[in-house]
Amino acid sequence: MATDHPVVVYPPDEEGGRRVRVDGQISGRAYSVQDIAAFMQTAGLQSYDEIDVVRSPLIEWRGGGPDVWSH
Repeated sequence: MATDHPVVVYPPDEEGGRRVRVDGQISGRAYSVQDIAAFMQTAGLQSYDEIDVVRSPLIEWRGGGPDVWSH
């Protein structure tokens, strides 16, 4: 993974999904912290779990942190 914040989680949309970008590529939409952990695992961080996602300095949260899932 690259740079200071290689993972960007965008603000929630009308359906409660948040677009997730990993290393400059859109990984998909997350509907929970568990979904983001799965994206991180796919990107090579197999040991990442929900606690790691909440605490990770690798993730830039836009439009609210890990507890914001509604528009």
